[in-house]
Order: sequence, then C-alpha cells, then structure tokens
Amino acid sequence: MSSLSRELVFLILQFLDEEKFKETVHKLEQESGFYFNMKHFEEAVLAGNWEEVERYLSGFTKVDDNRYSMKVFFEIRKQKYLEALDKKERSKAVDILMKDLKVFSAFNEDLFKEITQLLTLENFRENEQLSKYGDTKSARAVMLSELKKLIEANPLFREKLQLPNLKNSRLRTLINQSLNWQHQLCKNPRPNPDIKTLFYDHSCSQPNGARVASPAPPVMNVMQKQGGFPQLSGPHGGGGIITQFQPQATAIATSLTGWMANASNATPMPHPTVSAGPLGLAAPCTSAALLKHPSSNQHVDYHSADSEHVLKRPRPMGISEEVALPTTHLPVAYAGLSRNQHIIEELPMNVAVTLNQGSTVTSMDFHPSQPTLLLVGTNVGDISIWEVSSRERLAHRNFKVWELSSCSTLFQSTLVKDPSIYVNRVLWSPDGYQFGVAYSKHLVHFYDFNGRDDLIQHLEIDAHIGGVNDIAFSQPNKKLCIVTCGDDKTIKVWDAATAVVQYTYEGHEAPVYSICPHSKENIHFIFSTSLDGKIKAWLYDNGGSRVDYTAPGQWCTSMDYSADGTRLFSCGSSKDGDSYIVEWNESEGSVKRTYSGFRKRSIGVVQFDTTKSRFLACGDEFMIKFWDMDNTNLLTTSDADGGLPASPRIRFNKLGSLLAVSTSDNCIKILANVEGFKLLRSLESRLYNASRPVSEAKPSTTIPLAAVSTVPGTTTVDIDRGSQTAPIGGLQSGDNRAIIDVKPRVDELLEKSSIWKHIEINEPSQCSSLRLPDNLLTVKVSRLIYTYSGLAILALASNAVHKLWKWPKTDRNVSGKATAATAPQIWQPTSGILMTNETSEANSEEAIHCFALSKNDSYVMSASGGKISLFNMVSFKTMTTFMPPPPAATFLAFHPQDNNVIAIGMDDSSIQIYNVRVDEVKSKLRGHQKRITGLAFSNLLNILISSGADAQLCVWGMNAWDKLASKFLPIPQGRTSSPITETKVQFHQDQVQFLVVHESQIAIYEAKKMECLKQWVPRDSFVSHATYSCDSQMIYASFTDGSVSVFTSTLRLRCRISPAAYLNSPLSSNIYPVVVAANPTDPNQFAVGLSDGGVQVLEPLESQGKWGSVPPPENLAGSSAGQPAGNTNSDQPSR
Repeated sequence: MSSLSRELVFLILQFLDEEKFKETVHKLEQESGFYFNMKHFEEAVLAGNWEEVERYLSGFTKVDDNRYSMKVFFEIRKQKYLEALDKKERSKAVDILMKDLKVFSAFNEDLFKEITQLLTLENFRENEQLSKYGDTKSARAVMLSELKKLIEANPLFREKLQLPNLKNSRLRTLINQSLNWQHQLCKNPRPNPDIKTLFYDHSCSQPNGARVASPAPPVMNVMQKQGGFPQLSGPHGGGGIITQFQPQATAIATSLTGWMANASNATPMPHPTVSAGPLGLAAPCTSAALLKHPSSNQHVDYHSADSEHVLKRPRPMGISEEVALPTTHLPVAYAGLSRNQHIIEELPMNVAVTLNQGSTVTSMDFHPSQPTLLLVGTNVGDISIWEVSSRERLAHRNFKVWELSSCSTLFQSTLVKDPSIYVNRVLWSPDGYQFGVAYSKHLVHFYDFNGRDDLIQHLEIDAHIGGVNDIAFSQPNKKLCIVTCGDDKTIKVWDAATAVVQYTYEGHEAPVYSICPHSKENIHFIFSTSLDGKIKAWLYDNGGSRVDYTAPGQWCTSMDYSADGTRLFSCGSSKDGDSYIVEWNESEGSVKRTYSGFRKRSIGVVQFDTTKSRFLACGDEFMIKFWDMDNTNLLTTSDADGGLPASPRIRFNKLGSLLAVSTSDNCIKILANVEGFKLLRSLESRLYNASRPVSEAKPSTTIPLAAVSTVPGTTTVDIDRGSQTAPIGGLQSGDNRAIIDVKPRVDELLEKSSIWKHIEINEPSQCSSLRLPDNLLTVKVSRLIYTYSGLAILALASNAVHKLWKWPKTDRNVSGKATAATAPQIWQPTSGILMTNETSEANSEEAIHCFALSKNDSYVMSASGGKISLFNMVSFKTMTTFMPPPPAATFLAFHPQDNNVIAIGMDDSSIQIYNVRVDEVKSKLRGHQKRITGLAFSNLLNILISSGADAQLCVWGMNAWDKLASKFLPIPQGRTSSPITETKVQFHQDQVQFLVVHESQIAIYEAKKMECLKQWVPRDSFVSHATYSCDSQMIYASFTDGSVSVFTSTLRLRCRISPAAYLNSPLSSNIYPVVVAANPTDPNQFAVGLSDGGVQVLEPLESQGKWGSVPPPENLAGSSAGQPAGNTNSDQPSR
C-alpha cells in the first residue's frame, strides 16, 4: 500500500481500538502489515495461543524470508513441541514435528535429528541443552524475550513497531472538519446546517427550497479509485482533508500476491525489502496529484466575486486545482469553458509533414533526444531514418543477411524456401546512439548511429526459431541488454556488446507477441504477452515466471507504461476483431479501467501509444483515437486528412508534440500540435541556413580559453566536434578549472560570420519600455517571472514581499496580455493582504529568495530564508508552510511529471526531493560543496540538472535519483568566483541543450555528454542574469553596468540595449537589472527586475517587430576565434 493508505489504516486502527473492536483491530494489523502490535503478540505467546501467534506473524514475514524470521518461527514451533512432550502428548508432538519442524531440516538436518531424538526420552530435560528448562510459564517468558530481540533486529519489521502519535478520535475530527468544509462551500450557507449523513454531499437549500450544487473549483475534485473504499465526502467536500487518503497502489517493495498466481513457487529473493514475497510491480497513484495536469485555462481571473466564497479558508497541502473535473463542477468564473477543448489542443492532430516511405510501414520510433528524428521499418525488410523537419531521408538500408555462414542452417533453409522478410519492430536504445531491428524470421540487427547516413553494423543475432516479434532495451545492472521474444515461445536477454545470451525464459504455451521491460525502486522485471492472451512477468534470474494472468481479447496484446512509469496499460485484439485498451491495477493484478470507443469488429490488430503521462492513442477504424488516461470515454478522433489504413501504425515523439501515423499509400503523416509546429519551423530554419555553406566548412583547431576573441577583452570559444578537448578538473586543481571543454554542433559552426555589427540601442526612442506602477515599498527585486498565461508578472522583493501586476483588457489591449504599450495594475485582493514569506532572524534582504509557479498560475511556492510557503494566487492567502530552516531553501522547481513532487535546493548544498501531498522527503541528493543556486528538469532525458555556488553542474537521474555526471564550470583566467555567486541553469526548448549563467560567463551545454558547446565572456562588467526567450531562439542577458544584451540561441549578439534607453535615472546611480524574465507567449518581450525595486517591460518598436537582426552565417574558411584584439567589427560590446 502507498504512504497515504498507510496513514488511513493508522486512523482506522485508532478508531477501531477506541470502539473496542479488538479482533478487527488485530485482523487489520495483520492484513495490512503496517503495524506489528507487540503487546498483542506477547499476550498470544504467553497464553500459548500458537495458532494466533503464527497467523499474526504471517502478515509481516514468512519462515524463509531471512535468518531472523527463520529463528522466530523455529523457536515458536520448538516451544510448542516441547510443551506437547512435557504433557506426554506424544502423538501431538509427532504431528508438530512432521508438519511444523520438518521444514527446518533442509537448513540444519543435524538439529532436526536431535529434536526427533527427544521423542525417545522419558523427560526431554535429560537432554543436556534442555536441562534448565523450567515450567511452561517461565519457558514462554524466556522465549518471548528472545523473540522480541529477533523481531526488533529483523529489517522486515522496521518502522512497523510503533504507531504514530495521534490525537484522540482523530478520524472523527477529520470527518467533522470535512462536513464543516462542505457547508462552507455552499453558495447559500444556512446559519444552522443540517448535516445528517456521510453518504452524499451536503448542500444547503436556497431560500425558496430549491437545491443547487455548490460551485467548487477544480481543487475540490477527488478521484475515487475503482474498487476501493467509498469516499468520505464528495467532490465538494473532499477538499482539504480527505484528498490525502485516496487509496493508492501498493509500493513495489511489498508483496503483490494478486499478480502472483504461482507465487508459492517463486524463488525467494535475497533482497530484504522483497524477500517476504514475490515481485511487486505497483506505483503511486497520480490521479489527484497536486498541481498536475494543468487545465490549460488561458488565464486566471485574479478577482472574481463569484469564486470568492470558495477561498475563505486556506487549503491544506495536497489539494490540486488542476485535477480533472467535470465542467459542471467548475466555479462560476470558469462557466462556459469546455475542458475537453483545452485538452484536445494539447494533442498533435493537424498534418504538418508527409513523408513518402515507398513501402508499407510496420513499425516506427522517434529518437529519445532528437524529437524530429524518426526510425521506420517496413514490410519488405528495409529501414529508414527521417529528419522530419526537413523531410529528408538521412539513411536507408535494404534487408540483407550480414554473415549468412554464422546463421543457423534452419534459418538458411527457411530463407531459401521463402526469401521474403519484413520488420516486426524498430526501436532506439535509451541513449539514441544505437537501434535494434526485429525481423519476421530469426534475426535481430543492431546498428550504431552517429548521425545522418553513418550507420554501422554492430550485431547480427540469430535470436529465435521463427519470427522475432518484439525487441526492447533494458539496463538491469547499468549495463545495456537487448530483450527479444519470438514464435518459439521464449524470451531472451542478450548482452548488447557481445550478443551473449544472459537469460532465456520459457513458460509461455504460445508464441510470445510482445515484451515490456521496466524497473521500480531498483527492481528490474519484464512483462511478456503471448498469442493465447497470457501475461507473465520475469525477474532477471532463472526463477521462472512471477505472474500468470489473462489479458482481455486473449490474442495479440502489447503492454506499455506511461512516460512517468507509474501507470500500466495494455492494448490488444481478439481473433474475432474485438479490441481493448485497459489500465491495470498492479497491486491486485486486475483491470482497473477499460476504455470504450472501439468498433465492433476491428480490421487487423490495433496498435497504441502513450504520451505526456496523460493521453492514450491507437489506430483503429481508419483513424486515430485519443483518450484521456483518467477518462474511459473516447476523447476525440482524427482521420489525418484521410488516407489511413484500417489499423494504422502510430508513434508519438518523446515530447508528445508530434505523432507519426502510417498511411495506406505507403507514406507517413506527421501530425503536430502548436509546440510541434514551432519545433518543426525552428529546426527547418536552422537546417536550411546550415545547408548552404556546409561544403565549405573546415574543422577548426583547439583554442585555449585565454585566446583573444574578435572583441577586445572578451573570449568566445567555438571548437569543432572532432577537435581534441582538455578535461575539466575538480576543485582540488584550480588550474584545470580554467581549461575549456567545448564541442559545438555543426549547424552552430555554420552560423558564424566573418564580420558582423550588432545593433546598439542607446535612446528611449529606439525601443518600447514601461516601468510598472508600484504603490508598495520599493526594494531590490530578487526574483521575477511571468505567469504562464502571459497576463501578469510576479516579483519577489528582497523584503520577502510578492508583487503581482495584471494587465486589464482595454480597447488598446483586447487580449489582456502583458505589453509595454499599456500600464498594468498592481493587484491585491479585497482583503488587502500581501503574500509575504516567513523570514529567519537574519536580515531578510540578505536571505536567499526563491519561488516556483504552478502551471495553471493558481499557486506560488516561495521561500525567503524561512519556511517554504504555499500561496493562493487569487486570495494571496498562505495555504501552508513547511520545511523550517536550517537548512533553508535556496531554489525550487516542480517535477515535470508529477507536480506533487518538488526539487528543493538547500543552503547546506543538498537537494531534497519532496512530495508535497504526503509531506515526505523522498530522496536527498548530495554532490555540491556550496548552496544550490539552480535546478532544471529535462522531461525528455529524464534528468535533473543542478548548479551551485561552487560553480559545479551535476546531472541526476529522475528514476533512482542517482548522480550521473558532474562538471565544474571553467572560470576564465583573470576571474575569481565569489562564494556568493549564483550559477543558474535553464533547458532549451529541445530539452537537450541548456543555458548556464554565471557572473563570469554565459554558456550553452549539451546535457547528455555535459559538453560546453558555446561560451561568452564579458570583460569589464559581470553577468547578473540571463534567460531563453519563450521559443528558445534568443537569450536575454543583463549586466551589472545596467545594459541588456539580446543573443541568438548560439550566443551571437543581435543587439545591445544601454541603460540610457530604458532607465529614467542618471547613469551614475548604479541601478542595474538583477533578474530577467521572458514573456511565455511573445518571444520578443522580456522584463527586468531592478536593483532599485522597479520592474521594466521591454519590447522592440512595433515597426521593427524584433530585436536586431539575425547574424549571417560566417565564412568558416577565413574565420578564426582568435582574431586580433583591435578588430572593431565585433559581435560583442566592449565592456
């Protein structure tokens, strides 16, 4: 069970105990396995109630779990045996010996023989070792003392021997609070509410007697788990209290007997957390995750009288305003909005590109880190790699056997009889440098891929007799393996480097159709399905199948997890053409929900895919069908402008912005959403610009960091991918830290220009700027951000006070978007309260300030040296506070897959992965030497990048939260890094490159290899902050001399804005931008927070529409990164 279910069990145990349901209390203790009641155990032992003793123990451990458990059971059964002998009950003693004690003979045969010999003695005390055995009562007491020590030392009983401290009647109190909460949510609450039952939602009648549903925002919705307990309150009243106690799936470390039909035959596992039973496969339920699945509302109405009544009390933690909610439950302020309409906009449904493959597509897979690279296999055995954005086929290979002599004679004879062959599956490896191809006859091909047409034959495996139906990759011991399955009813695991078989799994009675490797909490396993509809699960051992279950349809079934790895789905068809998509309850091995919307008789086998941990899609009935994972009803369909086969093949890219679908005329259509179209346009433009001078490109030589650039006093490093690089040293070697390690992309090299003059903006008439009105105390702005809707700007000042500006809708600004053309209003609720962080005893202006905004702009999580506060952005009320210092929070970032989870950088150099809903630190990451100053997630690469005041970058895996890599930022020669200097990180829109900002430099890194692709170093000033534009095509950087520079995404300077152009104060005033924020919808607008407390919005003139102009490509043949210092035609200003 999950942590929340565990807490609910504790509440129920307390209630049952208070109500004197003693037998029920102990039954629940035993069945849940959460709390071992030592007092009850002692009473049963001293009373000699051996049946109850073993029954109770069985809920927590088994005989063969570990040596502690074995000793406990042995001592109990030995005592029972000796008592029978002492009472001269020989027949009973023999029965105990054979039924209870014989099991131990396998572990210690001599001991069992010695115990057996006691039957021959008139009095077993004649045995020397039992000579001191007293009467029964004293013997039980002595044994009990030993048992208690064994139980306390047994790792399986950790955290199970003590109940949490609960106030009396805690469950009753919570229910009463929920009832009161329901009443407060009534639109017309009566002075004396009449709440008589828990079985339906309370609602006060209107004065005329009519009953109305209480309007409630999405925050109030609680999604009930099917088959679980009924909710203690409904969608109106679940709000603050009951949300925390939703039933959830069992954690993986616990036994999953529901899945394990043959669990009793499973080989015991040595790992202490799973040794009590067979493999567990469950994951935390995310259906009511805090701040998860934002409802894509285009704005938040910050002042709505209609919704004011639902905000009279701060909501406790764990309540989401972004949980799925029927439209009828939306508050009045949101009335008329179609939730489905907003959800559908997230799906790629519009045709953007058509690729002519030339033969029928049988399998597709997008590259794991290059979202527009598509791998394709066909019915004639050929494979292709497409660059979708340019519609270019980068590589193509027809099928051929690489080493026929190495293949089995059976395969050779089969190929002679019928040379036709087709591709069953193509799949990229996790790092994208290799891919596998499974063929319809015997073979698996494994290629190395280094870009474009560079395909290297790596492995050819004669894997199965008959067809190889599926292929997958796994890393059970951090070593890449290939998993295959085939018509010969087996699953095989191969070493990806040597093609040596590691494991062969047998047990299916029909050809194995698909495989699905997965891992949870460091336990790796493989699901497999066969053509008789059987589902089995295997560990990486020789212990046989741990699961034997039947899938709906009982024929072709494939399985897949959601992107966040928490939800398991299967899709299949029956021989009669009935198709199914279901979600599985892993803790019980049962179908949790079945999705509707299939035709009566599907033609062919339907294929499915998942994306964003939110959507399901499949090809059926000449179209693509989409579902929201949390709703069994069909969400929408798309025919992709026609031309699809009955059951088209489909595949999402890892971002969920593109969807490839096969057509009946041997083509592939690429469907896109808004983000997908932006991605295709940006890459298409880059590839077009790069294609012209590529023949003239020459590799450059390695240039040391100290080389003179094209600008006096600045350093620009740009090194060819093939050049030698110097290693980055650690803190212990200060000299090495000044050595650069950079490898730019080819298209960046092509972007250089031999001579380029950036645009200087020195006058207010050359740009549009607006200082935001402020009637509050103006002190230095520490943090600044636009709301996701682009309608408002939020600032956190150094006095720990938040300020919110919102643009009203006017004739000049119909959309209400942020603009420099009209002034916004500094917004406060009618109560007049301010969002103010708790501070420590130290000066708040010296504290480290940080905040993070929820994706629906409803909440802000913030800290200023004290506790972390959660504020409601409408009412400004503090919903909760948590994590008091020390250590103090210095950076906050929401997890991209589960907004219940936040990464918190601390001033003690640690990073805490904290689950808000359960108030629990899941992991604590250590690798930095000074406080954390930046955090950035890549959902595509499934990593977290952290930066610190130690100028170090660390990469953490989001699955196990393990440290994958680290690198110190190279500090330019002549510069020193202050101990209070912040290093910031931010991912590019492609989720592969990331921006690094340090006072000494701005740099672009590639995350997978931690390579520095570009570095820009100022001379006379320091970088105060920098950020990507919303489309990642520009970088806005601010400096301590008051200027702001606009760069391209490869750090080519487009224009420089001097302080005189936007500041109304004299240049001698030392006012400068502390922080820069980019508009989330307009790539040419940004805002700066100033050291004097002001906030300024800047835009290019309407006649120009953009900042500067894009620098032309540089002539590589005649350029060098080390030009003389006197060159005045630089692309960087002299500082």
